[in-house]
Amino acid sequence: MKPISIVGLLLVVVGIAALAIGRFSYTTEEKVLEVGPLVATADQEHTVHIPDIAGILAIVAGVALVVAGRRRA
Repeated sequence: MKPISIVGLLLVVVGIAALAIGRFSYTTEEKVLEVGPLVATADQEHTVHIPDIAGILAIVAGVALVVAGRRRA
């Protein structure tokens, strides 16, 4: 299998995952208060939304790369 086809398949998988999941979250720890040796922290959760168009474009680009890889073979 050509490398361009492998990249295309990866894009298709990532696009399908982006459409299925739609968002992901991560947590950061931030200092709230620092008085001498005492430090108070708080966990803050951040959510990143993945636009549907990004997943669709990844699938379309992946399919195009798979087709281009097969034509060159």
